[in-house]
Amino acid sequence: MPPRPETGHSRRNPASRKAILDAAFGLVAEVGYSKLGIEAIAARAGVGKQTIYRWWPSKGAVLLDAYLAHTQGDAGDEAALPDTGDLRADLVAVLQATVAELRDPTFAVPLRALTVAVLEDPELAAEYEHRLDAPMREMKKARLRAAQSAGQLPDDLDLDVAVDMLFAPVAQKWSTAGEPPSDGYVRTLVETVLSGLTRSAEGDRSADL
Repeated sequence: MPPRPETGHSRRNPASRKAILDAAFGLVAEVGYSKLGIEAIAARAGVGKQTIYRWWPSKGAVLLDAYLAHTQGDAGDEAALPDTGDLRADLVAVLQATVAELRDPTFAVPLRALTVAVLEDPELAAEYEHRLDAPMREMKKARLRAAQSAGQLPDDLDLDVAVDMLFAPVAQKWSTAGEPPSDGYVRTLVETVLSGLTRSAEGDRSADL
């Protein structure tokens, strides 16, 4: 197996890297993932295609970096879900912000392309899990842990299942229906899920009296 192209950003020209990621992010929104090509990315970025091949193993890998660059910015490890003390309001705000992003073609089209890319490339899927999906899941779980500490959720709650219950329906509706759900659906979703989860927490508190 040939060596994997270098992934360390320190050896890359920052201006060229930004131009490549901007080009990939813009092009995929215009032509879709199936028609996205390294040659076209290179042409728009004003670099040689060998530069891209030297830094990324595939167009999907370029797209993953482009998506992360445009959605995460400089937040990095400091990113966190809001914690106002009102779990219900915080979750509604986060999910409504997610819905707004999914309604914006600037972000929705590249994300849909990325979901196609990871299905076709196991190595890219692993990178996606490590760099995007797992950190996002941990942020969601961290907010639920804070709610547990505040007595708003039961201590024995399976946080992975709770995250799936709260967030997966929005992604499922977007992927199958072609558009995200309404804000009203989001409010009902959060209310319904938390109604069941907080009932368990209230039961735990009653048992301690």
